[in-house]
Amino acid sequence: MIHTDNRLADLPMTPVECQRCHATVQVRKSSWQQTSVQWDEAGARTCPERRPSLIAGGIREADFFTCAGLRESIAQAAMSGTIPMAEETFEDSAPRDGRGPAGAAAEEAAVSQ
Repeated sequence: MIHTDNRLADLPMTPVECQRCHATVQVRKSSWQQTSVQWDEAGARTCPERRPSLIAGGIREADFFTCAGLRESIAQAAMSGTIPMAEETFEDSAPRDGRGPAGAAAEEAAVSQ
């Protein structure tokens, strides 16, 4: 039996605008470690890091690995709660380096002691 992949029904993509270049992409976070990003043509043309990978009629994925500005914008949106997280167990999934709700809570607890 083939099961339908309904991850997007459970937690749809959320638009995120890059604070650096204002390109908008669709984002879904399953956990602090996993992020799915969908680019459309308008976002790819707006992003100065993504734009060079555009070639006659398409995008050459091999030429593009990441956009630093967008990565920062997604991280800030995740930490502020703007992007919902599929994995709600922050204690187990958040990085321990001060990022994310569990890291922030740990820092606050340490400061107040």
